[in-house]
Amino acid sequence: QVQLVESGGGLVQAGGSLRLSCAASGWAFSTYVMAWFRQVPGKEREFVAAVNWSGGTTSYADSVKGRFTISRDNAKNMVYLQMNSLKPEDTAVYYCAATRRYTTNIGLYDYWGQGTQVTVSS
Repeated sequence: QVQLVESGGGLVQAGGSLRLSCAASGWAFSTYVMAWFRQVPGKEREFVAAVNWSGGTTSYADSVKGRFTISRDNAKNMVYLQMNSLKPEDTAVYYCAATRRYTTNIGLYDYWGQGTQVTVSS
């Protein structure tokens, strides 16, 4: 059974940093593209960052480019999102997701975690 479990969310002041983690189990982790999405109540879930199977290729939303870094450790079945210079507008529930193809299209992601709350105070 495929399972994704996020952790690392919390409350941080603007300008601070957080590192989100996503633990994967029950499947061939290294054969999946991994990504982070986020959602604010009342708004659609949006793409944040993606990393390919090997970790050598990454993509970012313009709103986080230069501040966030996605990475993965295939030996540990883990994907990370390092978030620096956080802004109040980064406040959201952050979700880890997996798909077989390299894409930023939310509709093509097959597996999702339960989400972790990130709150950035001004």
